[in-house]
Amino acid sequence: MDKALYIAMTGAKHNMQAQTSHANNLANANTHGFRADFAQARSMPVYYGDGHPTRAYALTERPATDFSAGAMIQTGNELDVAVEGQGFIAVQAADGSEAYTRAGNLNIDSVGILRTGNGLPVLGNGGPIAVPAQQKIEIAIDGTLSVLVKGQGPEVLAEVDRLRLVNPDLADLEKSEDGLLRLREGGEAAPDAEVSVLSGFLESSNVNPIHEFTSMLGLSRQYETQVKLMQTVKENSEASARLLQVS
Repeated sequence: MDKALYIAMTGAKHNMQAQTSHANNLANANTHGFRADFAQARSMPVYYGDGHPTRAYALTERPATDFSAGAMIQTGNELDVAVEGQGFIAVQAADGSEAYTRAGNLNIDSVGILRTGNGLPVLGNGGPIAVPAQQKIEIAIDGTLSVLVKGQGPEVLAEVDRLRLVNPDLADLEKSEDGLLRLREGGEAAPDAEVSVLSGFLESSNVNPIHEFTSMLGLSRQYETQVKLMQTVKENSEASARLLQVS
């Protein structure tokens, strides 16, 4: 009976962890450029010393990230960009490392630094991109930023910098706890001139809310089943103890 109890206990625990993964996906259904996480469960043998394993436990994993593209949403905002096809925008994470995102809702802060919607500096050829005071800004298909400097005629566009656009092998990327993508082995990906962006567009999340919601309902029912199994094991154990007392 202890085998059944152990399996049910670990099953309930990992049902809760899988719920966390699906809940995070669902919570980011409206986050621009968000990539959903897959979740799967399997049984794992418990090895302890010599001999064959006689115990097993449930394990929930996040085997990969869904890198399929989201829908393009036209905004008309000159600072909104969406990556076409494969590729990512390089940003400077809170810890100072280089990370990658598909969220192109950009803005310029009070000191002229180009940042993502959640405040991360966007990287260019020489680090974070600084934009001078301007009347207008344009982002070309190759990520080049050009501005119309205040006080100059509309025919004078000054090139400021270029978005650092990269396209590493998806197998080399992993999602961190902050939601950003990084190279598994660390380091920085090389810029890729083939990556292009669309100005005035944003990419939606690739989360399917219906799938995530139904998955959470299924996991909730599984959790209830695991708890009932633990209760049944308890009742069987108590019945066995009573039989031993009688005998």
